[in-house]
Amino acid sequence: MTATTLVDKAAGPSAAPGAARKRRTRRRGRIIALLFVLPALVLLGALVVYPVLFSVGRSFFDASGNRFVGGDNYTEMFRDPATLKAIRNTAIWVVVAPALLTGLGLILAVLVEKVRWATAFKLLLFMPMAVSFLAAGIIFRLAYDEDPDKGVLNAAVVSVHDAFQGTSSYPTARARDGQGLTRGQDGSYLTGAGLSPGDSADLGLVGVLPKDLPRGAASAYPAASRTAAPDELRGVVYLDFTPGGGGKQGKVDPKESGLPGMKVEAIRDGRSIASATTASDGSFRFTGLDNGTYTLKLPASNFAPPYQGVSWLGPALVTPAIIGAYLWIWTGFAMVLIGAGLAALPRDTLEAARMDGANEWQIFRRITVPLLAPVLTVVFVTLVINVMKVFDLVYIIAPGPVQEDATVLATQMWLVSFGGGNNQGLGSALGVLLLLLVIPAMVFNVRRFRRSQR
Repeated sequence: MTATTLVDKAAGPSAAPGAARKRRTRRRGRIIALLFVLPALVLLGALVVYPVLFSVGRSFFDASGNRFVGGDNYTEMFRDPATLKAIRNTAIWVVVAPALLTGLGLILAVLVEKVRWATAFKLLLFMPMAVSFLAAGIIFRLAYDEDPDKGVLNAAVVSVHDAFQGTSSYPTARARDGQGLTRGQDGSYLTGAGLSPGDSADLGLVGVLPKDLPRGAASAYPAASRTAAPDELRGVVYLDFTPGGGGKQGKVDPKESGLPGMKVEAIRDGRSIASATTASDGSFRFTGLDNGTYTLKLPASNFAPPYQGVSWLGPALVTPAIIGAYLWIWTGFAMVLIGAGLAALPRDTLEAARMDGANEWQIFRRITVPLLAPVLTVVFVTLVINVMKVFDLVYIIAPGPVQEDATVLATQMWLVSFGGGNNQGLGSALGVLLLLLVIPAMVFNVRRFRRSQR
């Protein structure tokens, strides 16, 4: 007989009811806990588990859902050019967006610590998180508009371009047929007859509305009304249109306006000998010319259409443009999380490095970043999971003609299933593929959280 048995016998019958009471208490606690957890489990099963299982099963049937096709949907998925482009774009998102966001968040978190109004600055950067993806997509759809009068980005680009390179004032101007000017292959206009020093030329153009004339444009006068020097070639470029009607084509009438700022070149033997810019009344002159015959040329730059900026939502830039909108929304999120990790760093380590003579860049690179590595990893992986399922921004910002160039797996899944494809078998296969791509990142994040808790 063992010592334990002797103790139990000594305890008598009173020990058994105590043990039974503890078991009943534990059982009751488990039941109560299960009752509290049950609603959450029901919702989780209805909203997550059942849709996942249903999608997996639906991916093995055809578009109608009546015929079992096995793995044909998965085979077709990797043969479809649109799906391959969606996978490529998703890969670009996964590589570029989380890396940029983590880097920006780290830099801003470090810099904000040195700003006096750090809280206000963090609030401003975090505010886009309060904006829905729908509203953010509409905002950036307008910001990226190609029309400089609507799109703020193109308005800025056009302003900078025009400040350095200028712009044509007469993009719609043209010469009348049979009025002495012929159109060159490059869009310029040339006089037909040879002109010599001492001659004058009236160059009439049409296609310019009087309201579009530059400020300061004055009435034009016939070039022959002013005597030219023997080595001088005079002329006038004017709008061959009389407001209110009247006038004679090819002649400078009293009410007709000069075209100021027009560039004119004197051409001889195929080379530009001299150039001039018209005055407010459209007049110009070349002095010091050698004897010979010259052709006057109005270069194509006078008639170039205005610079319209960058096609942000064109096939080449639509994906980077949408990633830019995503950065605007999520930079504050990354900054706040990394800032929280930065606040928890041991300050004595940083101060010891400064005492040893390390500069701020060395402290950042060799101390701050290594100590923040766990936080940076969590932020990066969380953003990877998030960008894999990005849908709203791509669907709203990308115009219809370039929707296929910007598509990612989430938008392709919707387009195939509901956006005209009506093939929910293939759409379910895309959903399963997206789930399989997200699961490794989720598992990595969960394991990292468990290790950090230990």
